Amino acid sequence: MATSVLAPALQKEDLNPFQIAMHQFDLAAEKLGLDPGLREILRRPHRWLTVTLPIKMDDGTIKVFEGYRVQHNCARGPCKGGIRYHPNVTLDEVKALATWMTWKCATVNIPFGGAKGGIICDPKALSKGELERLTRRYAFEIAAVIGPDRDIPAPDVYTDSQIMAWIMDTYSMSLGSNSPAIVTGKPVFLGGSLGRNEATARGCLFVIKAAAAVKGLKLRGAAAAVQGFGNAGSIAADLLFHEGVSIVAVSDSHGGIRNLQGIDIPVLLDYKRKTGSVVNFPGTTPIDTEEVLSQPVDILIPAALENQITIHNALKVKASIVAEAANGPTTPGADAILREKGIMVLPDILANAGGVTVSYFEWVQDLQELFWDEDDVNRRLERVMVKAFEDVYRMATIYEVDMRTGAYILAIERVATAMKVRGIWP
Repeated sequence: MATSVLAPALQKEDLNPFQIAMHQFDLAAEKLGLDPGLREILRRPHRWLTVTLPIKMDDGTIKVFEGYRVQHNCARGPCKGGIRYHPNVTLDEVKALATWMTWKCATVNIPFGGAKGGIICDPKALSKGELERLTRRYAFEIAAVIGPDRDIPAPDVYTDSQIMAWIMDTYSMSLGSNSPAIVTGKPVFLGGSLGRNEATARGCLFVIKAAAAVKGLKLRGAAAAVQGFGNAGSIAADLLFHEGVSIVAVSDSHGGIRNLQGIDIPVLLDYKRKTGSVVNFPGTTPIDTEEVLSQPVDILIPAALENQITIHNALKVKASIVAEAANGPTTPGADAILREKGIMVLPDILANAGGVTVSYFEWVQDLQELFWDEDDVNRRLERVMVKAFEDVYRMATIYEVDMRTGAYILAIERVATAMKVRGIWP
């Protein structure tokens, strides 16, 4: 049993996201028998930049923020990764996210390496003017290391298409010419891609469908719970709802709700737009955020932040499939427990790669100045995500490992091959 085998060894675990990323990498590198020199290169980011951001606030005072941009690897193409604004951003978190982006891009076989950015701030406490000044200062400070053929930022936690528009404009004005391909996740009328807003959730749906087919699970009539009702979580819930899945529990940063008979997701989306939260939605029972993870469902979607499923609650997870719409929601100790319970975990570097895939499509459209309709974007996304699931499932089967380690083996092998062929120079 998972309790007797795993619990004694896993009473404590390191929740530092970068250490978790290194642990996940080491497991796969060992299985691959990766060359020690390549392993040493791939264990650490290529470059990281820390910037000080003095901003004039609306009341005339000066406040100094700190920001980061980390580039992990560019062997397969320009670096790619989002920018998050959050009070708890740390350099180690950004390093981990950049590392995961390298493996995510390689898992779905798009020609990018991994990067990530962040600013330590509470965007909810900033006015629009303060947010714009902070964004433009950050864009100016990192301009030396980004570019359409170097490093292409995108939205992440608490950033959006408006933030990307400010970054694009700042970079373009500094350059002296228009450069829409400098960021993705822009407004469509500024060179953004149709389908980008739904891409992370839609890609997750395609992977869930492929996993359900392998598990012999019919989606229509299945039950699901979604932790995190932001962009990815709310859209994933809506897409699953329209596939006939009963969404029995959801949560956001304010709390959770449950109705074992199913929640009307389109009505809930309208309710959240009006009230700012899912809490107190009529016809539901209040539960806390962690309770969402232990609901008796077929599909669980953690779509919040890192380290949500740990050794302390993994035994309570009852889902057949865990699809990680968030980055790093499951710790290594929890992974081991879920595997012993026979739960298929669709790892973040596969399950939420729809966002970076359509970001790649946006970048391509910007560079060629030729844009696709939404059906074309979604068809291309489905092909990429289904192929990626098949590749990961094959690796997991060949190496007799879980899906996360299978995805890492696939990704590391692709990046390591690129590095070996390119060589080390100078």
